[in-house]
Amino acid sequence: MTTVGRGPLLTAESLAVLAQALSEGASRCSCSLDLGLTRSEVEVAATGFACGASRYPWPDALKERTIYYWSGNGFEPAATYAGSLIKLVPTQWGAPTFEIDGIKMLPTATVSPFEDARRKVELVGVRRRRVLDTCGGLGYFAAWCQRLGARHILSCEKNPQVLWLRELNPWSARADAVLEVLNVAIERHITTLADASFDVILHDPPRFGIAGELYARTFYEQLARVLRPGGTLFHYTGSPNTLTSGRDVAGEVLRRLQHCGFEARRALDGVLGRSVLKPVR
Repeated sequence: MTTVGRGPLLTAESLAVLAQALSEGASRCSCSLDLGLTRSEVEVAATGFACGASRYPWPDALKERTIYYWSGNGFEPAATYAGSLIKLVPTQWGAPTFEIDGIKMLPTATVSPFEDARRKVELVGVRRRRVLDTCGGLGYFAAWCQRLGARHILSCEKNPQVLWLRELNPWSARADAVLEVLNVAIERHITTLADASFDVILHDPPRFGIAGELYARTFYEQLARVLRPGGTLFHYTGSPNTLTSGRDVAGEVLRRLQHCGFEARRALDGVLGRSVLKPVR
């Protein structure tokens, strides 16, 4: 992986906007170079384009569904292979998703993945609370926890390649005095955390077939242990294979959480839980 820079991010769509301005004889145009987060005045010329004091050469043709970052020597795909192909992928909403071996990790069909994270963070309520973000991914939960006034956020992500994408992505949360980001596997790291040390847990694991350990009763017992009595949990489940297998993953999760000391109900595309003093038997 190339060291992350802070240059522009390009997609086939944004490059087309710049190329059209040049073909129409314009010397500048308004365009987003950070995946729709902001817009900038960009100078265009036959030799390349410029934003602020920095100039960049025109890249070769860009592939669809690919984000390119400035490596210092050229525009490279925001993707890496380390046993799995991990790739930052543009969306119609601006905020990107990411894929692992072609499997989309965030919902994008009907809502921005960034806004989807907002409604889940708002559901649990994080203002002045201590938050455990178990599977940090691109950091959208953490970003909204920052915005909505959490006291402290621990965001765990075991895959260093995902954290590299997070550094590239301007929509992702950045570590600060409130947000701590750790490159750890939560199923192991959680055993080192103190009892009742969090007020809120946001649990957004990969699907069961990829990370079954994050749906296990032993792991849920650890979630119950580190969450204070009365604390809240949102567990994303989605509805994988519902039509083909008839399996109700959310229902399975709900029952398992109840046995591990949570009052639980279905909410949004997952399960909302509240920690109680004793497990339900």
